[in-house]
Amino acid sequence: MALSMHSKDKHMDSSKYVRYTPEQVEALERVYTECPKPSSLRRQQLIRECPILSNIEPKQIKVWFQNRRCREKQRKEASRLQTVNRKLTAMNKLLMEENDRLQKQVSHLVYENGFMRQQIQTASATTTDNSCESVVMSGQHQQQQNPTPQQPQRDANNPAGLLAIAEETLAEFLSKATGTAVDWVQMIGMKPGPDSIGIVAVSRNCSGVAARACGLVSLEPTKVAEILKDRPSWFRDCRCLDILSVIPTGSGGTIELIYMQTYAPTTLAAARDFWTLRYTTTLEDGSLVICERSLTSSTGGPTGPPTSSFIRAEMLPSGYLIRPCEGSGSIIHIVDHVDLDVWSVPEVLRPLYESSKILAQKMTMAALRHIRQIAQETSGEIQYGGGRQPAVLRTFSQRLCRGFNDAVNGFTDDGWSLLGSDGGDDVTIVINSSPNKFLGTQYNASMFPTFGGGVLCAKASMLLQNVPPALLVRFLREHRSEWADYGVDAYSAACLKASPYAVPCARPGGFPSSQVILPLAHTMEHEEFLEVVRLEGHAFSPEDVALARDMYLLQLCSGVDENAVGACAQLVFAPIDESFADDAPLLSSGFRVIPLDPKTDAPATTRTLDLASTLEVGPGGTRPASEADTNSYNLRSVLTIAFQFSFENHMRDNVAAMARQYVRGVVGSVQRVAMAIAPSRLSSNVGPKTLPGSPEALTLAQWICRSYRIHTGGELFRVDSQAGDALLKQLWHHSDAIMCCSLKTNASPVFTFANQAGLDMLETTLVALQDIMLDKILDEAGRKILCSEFSKITQQGFAYLPAGICVSSMGRPVSYEQAVAWKVLNDDDSNHCLAFMFMNWSFV
Repeated sequence: MALSMHSKDKHMDSSKYVRYTPEQVEALERVYTECPKPSSLRRQQLIRECPILSNIEPKQIKVWFQNRRCREKQRKEASRLQTVNRKLTAMNKLLMEENDRLQKQVSHLVYENGFMRQQIQTASATTTDNSCESVVMSGQHQQQQNPTPQQPQRDANNPAGLLAIAEETLAEFLSKATGTAVDWVQMIGMKPGPDSIGIVAVSRNCSGVAARACGLVSLEPTKVAEILKDRPSWFRDCRCLDILSVIPTGSGGTIELIYMQTYAPTTLAAARDFWTLRYTTTLEDGSLVICERSLTSSTGGPTGPPTSSFIRAEMLPSGYLIRPCEGSGSIIHIVDHVDLDVWSVPEVLRPLYESSKILAQKMTMAALRHIRQIAQETSGEIQYGGGRQPAVLRTFSQRLCRGFNDAVNGFTDDGWSLLGSDGGDDVTIVINSSPNKFLGTQYNASMFPTFGGGVLCAKASMLLQNVPPALLVRFLREHRSEWADYGVDAYSAACLKASPYAVPCARPGGFPSSQVILPLAHTMEHEEFLEVVRLEGHAFSPEDVALARDMYLLQLCSGVDENAVGACAQLVFAPIDESFADDAPLLSSGFRVIPLDPKTDAPATTRTLDLASTLEVGPGGTRPASEADTNSYNLRSVLTIAFQFSFENHMRDNVAAMARQYVRGVVGSVQRVAMAIAPSRLSSNVGPKTLPGSPEALTLAQWICRSYRIHTGGELFRVDSQAGDALLKQLWHHSDAIMCCSLKTNASPVFTFANQAGLDMLETTLVALQDIMLDKILDEAGRKILCSEFSKITQQGFAYLPAGICVSSMGRPVSYEQAVAWKVLNDDDSNHCLAFMFMNWSFV
């Protein structure tokens, strides 16, 4: 009997022996939708509530739910594998096309190489041969110098003329997107695959700067085209895009005449604008094409609107090729090719306008990432907490960025005007009292007091040496107390209310506050994330009680991936109140750090072999071929800082003084942070700093040591080897701070060289060293002693100075036990410079 009962249980445990009626399945499915894994109590309740399930045992109900969950899991996995398979098929097709293009490029280069060899041999026989010109006219140069059709055909009022320009633009764009019109070089770290952003390449040896990307997205081609044409939604540098004319073409396409303004990335250069023709059409194979180029005197077409505060840049044939892909997706080819008129930019900033890698990061990859982000949001793959829709969070990011760009640029047509300087030109103050012009989506009328006031912006730009932008911005984000003043933050927060409290006296690190970072959203590859920062307030005295409440910032951080080549790193924030409404006013402030990566697609230029450059670069004074590598931190970057505050008219001057002092304090803090980051980064990743290899460096080291021996009779240090580089190595790594000053009778001596200990003591770099004067680092007692001993140095050649205190370039006091000063003589025994050695120094 027991055996038969056991067999019956076994029979009931197996789902294949149970037949469910459609009504029973429907009842179970309803519960499964609400709760895929019901508890035993819930299953018993289900049987009680549904009489049609009363003939099924609870254990069997449990088995049904197990099987249902298993089937759901298998279905999801099968669907995922089908999606991956489609992606791999499409990516394989893309890679085969790319391989085909590269093979054509190789054949083309081999042909050119052989042709050039032949021309060189011919040129040696005849000096008047113009063969070099014929070589230059090959490849992409032929594409970019197509003959211009007759001008009457391209009359401004003649659609046929514009269509001729459009068709020519289409042909040139396609030859860049899928052909060999541009010599493309794949960007480092861009590995193609089903989950990667795609294949990204930058130009080499072409006019202007160009970048190209091709990738796969799960959106229909028409949707992709709609997103890409809405450039302000994804191109953060786009200030405005106006379509001034739309002309339909016979083939169902459209020609648009477009005027676009872009922001300048720093305060040190003017913004750019573009006047272009955009052509949208469909190819025979069903692909959508959107191509664009500037209308100039050489291309013909109508002339664009003139502007005073912008420099007209040129867009060479660029655009998007969008091909339908099996599985309702699209394969996208993007080409951006621009000439930003680099000669109108200060020389030190030209790398910003000559870098194809920066263009790739800011424009080409930004477009592809934006489309992929929307595709994932549309499919429901991305879920954000806090109940905010992804589109709302994206709007917040755009408003923060736009507000910061508006502040950095300060366009007069937005209502900005310059406020008088206090004598220093390091910080620029601009004000805006024109709410009608100023109220964009990122602002709100509540920022402008009804009885008169406006917004004030204090901004500054500076060059940094040897500091990876990603590392600096990450530090500024994580260690806010190192540079921010809680009192200033409290003032900014109070400005969101009807009556802000008194203008604070800016004290860097005045009121310490701890911060809690609450993540809101991030892009797929974490290259940008949006967060709320809670600043926890503390009262240290009765009068500080007003500051003791928590405050909130909405913060956008981007570019903190150290492996992203040519990426701009940015930290932008704005105070918000606790309600954090979707239309909350945002007054953006923050930091932007852009690498000044030298143009790598041009032949290596000869560098000046001065001591500073050789120490920064390495043996031989020339930069290595692998300098574009992410481990090269001997490059410079430009840092732009902008802080915005609202003010009432009667308090304007007080707010301006506070803002100016505050930004100067922040600049000093950032310089200290940069100094702390740079050496540790170099020592940890790059290894010991390479020694100079130029004749100038070796010669100076010999002069310093020989002069010390001549004047004092002693040796500066014992050298095991007589080789010049051994001497230089000893000098560079000497534990005492050794530095050289210019010998000027009518001006304060300026530092020209320091060893590693000297740079550490002065808290500077070799490049910045040349801005430091000797009398700025000595205290009053030190200056008096030096003046009294100067005649002795002149006559005797050296003098010992007693223990004292001096200050670093960052204002930190440094003590030393003794110092010695001596004249450095050159090979002709003429005075070359003055050398100092500070012994046993330390920060006080």
